[in-house]
Amino acid sequence: MTHAPSIPILIPLAVGAIAVVCTVLIHALAASAAVNFVRREKRLGHAGASFWIDVSIVALAIFLLLVAHLIEIAFWAILFVACGEFHEFGIAYYHSGVNYTTLGYGDIVMSPAWRLLGPLEAANGMLMFGVSTGMIFALIQRLIYSRFMDLKD
Repeated sequence: MTHAPSIPILIPLAVGAIAVVCTVLIHALAASAAVNFVRREKRLGHAGASFWIDVSIVALAIFLLLVAHLIEIAFWAILFVACGEFHEFGIAYYHSGVNYTTLGYGDIVMSPAWRLLGPLEAANGMLMFGVSTGMIFALIQRLIYSRFMDLKD
């Protein structure tokens, strides 16, 4: 058994908490951009005008949220490199993506000192995917109501 240097549990928790706050802010910016885009399309009369316009609005909103997820994964990867867990960004990004999406291959394992960052990133990813899913659902619901007036109460 190899002996890794000991880092108190509060340090990974604090580092992980800072990362969570940063990724929430990144996601909030992307969500705000998506909302402003949809509001603009509605104001211009595009929302609900046709099926293909609605598809393009939903696709662009999904793309904005996906980019936010990819940036958040990169943020965690940079953090892993900064903590000394990985020397190559590509490997750190792969590991981060596996954690963030809760895929959990387990083919790359972090040292015991920083291992707590893995579940923190997984929890963060689940929450951010939940926010994205909620936003996409709300957007599609709004577009359906805009297109089919008979569905309004």
